[in-house]
Amino acid sequence: MFFSKRILHLIPLLFIISILLFAMLLLIPGDPTYAILGQEASEEQREALRQELGLNDPVVVQYTSWLFDAVRGDFGRSLMTREPVTDILVRNTGATLQVITLAMGFVLVGGLGLGILSVMTNRKFWDGVFKLISNLGVAVPTHVVAVLMVLVFSVLLGWLPATGFVSVFDDPAGFLRTALLPALALAGGGIAIISLQIRSSLLETLEEDYIKTALSKGLSHRAVILRHGVQNSLLPVLTTAGVIVSSLIGGSVIVEEIFAIPGLGAVIVNSILQRDMPLLQGAILIVVLIVVVSNLAVDVAYRLVDPRIKL
Repeated sequence: MFFSKRILHLIPLLFIISILLFAMLLLIPGDPTYAILGQEASEEQREALRQELGLNDPVVVQYTSWLFDAVRGDFGRSLMTREPVTDILVRNTGATLQVITLAMGFVLVGGLGLGILSVMTNRKFWDGVFKLISNLGVAVPTHVVAVLMVLVFSVLLGWLPATGFVSVFDDPAGFLRTALLPALALAGGGIAIISLQIRSSLLETLEEDYIKTALSKGLSHRAVILRHGVQNSLLPVLTTAGVIVSSLIGGSVIVEEIFAIPGLGAVIVNSILQRDMPLLQGAILIVVLIVVVSNLAVDVAYRLVDPRIKL
């Protein structure tokens, strides 16, 4: 019942997003016929191409045609390569999803670990070090971290490749070698945010009466934190994690360009430069679907963490 209701709620949301997406992309300046035919083509050739691509049709007709095809999984053909957009998206989405999944794993494990460790140590020196590292993680932009990682681990030390990508399904070890640096670059800010969030939430939870009762019964400070404090402090972290997924997708556009990963980021950048509207529309719609699905997963996680919450 919960999933059916959420899916029904998503239908009008996706419809509104599709309208906004189509309208905004139409505002991008430039004529795609110049990217396809070059600067030397005649106006007659351009007009014939516009007629063939349906660019002369009214906006409502263009949108309606695109929407009905998109519902069937047909996003049209790329204006530049004439290849089906669906084939391009299927080929490139996997790389982005794999890198983002690995980055999100680092965010959750690293952020929760650092935040919990900061509360458990309860020492001013380590607390100061934790705050310094966390603030640096939040302040330093993702692309700066990515470039620094390339310089240190690829150029100076030669430990990991600076470019390229291997799918985890083809070679798990090769995937770790090629995806480790981009995933860590993406995860840096998220680790800092999650660690600060869990630390703040955990310190607030430790002031509750049931925690004080557990301590008065003789349980150690560490045992109380791990058994009772952490689970009851996770709800704000889950909300933050859902937002971080969106930021990871946005950051992947830049990171994929830096590490030459053939993912959605590269597709979006190239389609903007070439004004390849069908490809750009399909890529952004896939990004929206990833964000929507991640938010749905967060809602389900609420129930798993706290059974008192009704879906």
